[in-house]
Amino acid sequence: MRYRPLGRTGFQSSEIGFGAWAIGADWGEVDDEQSLRALHAAADAGVTFFDTADVYGDGRSERLIAHFRKDRREPIVVATKIGRRAPQDVKEFTPENLGAWIDRSRKNLDVDRLDLVQLHCPPTDVYYRPEIFSAMDTFIQDGRIASYGVSVERVEEGLKAIEYPNVSTVQIIYNMFRQRPTERFLSAARERNVGVIARVPLASGLLTGKFNRDTQFAATDHRNFNRHGESFDVGETFAGVDYETALEVVEELRPLVPAKTTMAQMALRWILMNDWVSTVIPGAKTPEQALANAAAADLPELPASTMARIETLYRQRVAPLVHQRW
Repeated sequence: MRYRPLGRTGFQSSEIGFGAWAIGADWGEVDDEQSLRALHAAADAGVTFFDTADVYGDGRSERLIAHFRKDRREPIVVATKIGRRAPQDVKEFTPENLGAWIDRSRKNLDVDRLDLVQLHCPPTDVYYRPEIFSAMDTFIQDGRIASYGVSVERVEEGLKAIEYPNVSTVQIIYNMFRQRPTERFLSAARERNVGVIARVPLASGLLTGKFNRDTQFAATDHRNFNRHGESFDVGETFAGVDYETALEVVEELRPLVPAKTTMAQMALRWILMNDWVSTVIPGAKTPEQALANAAAADLPELPASTMARIETLYRQRVAPLVHQRW
């Protein structure tokens, strides 16, 4: 495992992190004991960055990480997210509500000070309200949080967020199916010393190469109930790409996978080819998945021909579906 600076937070992050949505909710059935084993397997492989949110299983994910963290001695950074426990209205982002959400996460994670708090894909208008970011500044001053950032749906939101001087990180969807951040956002974040957390790196599992037209997802899995954005932004499910089209592109990617490497590992390594990314946060529900994810950091660089082919496939097949939307 290798490590990169996490923007101006002062933390170092493992290149491969751990996305803890799946161990909380919305990805089908999950077993807490298995989830804890997955967390420990990741840490044993050198993972030091764990990302969760207060709404993942209504705090379940945060509480599992608190349990896991007590058994570890190495430096571990935990990022959580707030803001989706209330109606998605700018009026809800008051200092009182922000403070209450932060305090709830402090309790769930069993810490006095949170390492990193991210506004969780808030309404776009939030980014145009300086008073909300001023309120976040006060929570650094009173010691409840060490740093804060945002998790965004759209590139434009990320660009607006980094105008605020104390936004330390931006979490954004970035994968082989969502390449728009490379055009402007990643370089802008680098110029401002803002950490970039790449989420949905496997496009909700599509880029594992394990799905087909007959794959069935549980009723409690967002890949079933949010395919058309019924519950939250459709870009969070399969990166917003039409499922049938995505399967076709996956088949064209398959010949590019290096020997003794999985497609998922290639997808993670593709993201790490960009030095402006601080960490990538694939999810894992089992120790085996966690170890396979972490191993992607050890892979050699992808050949230039592979990178060029992936870009061509994106431009020709995927970009017309997603590029201008997010």
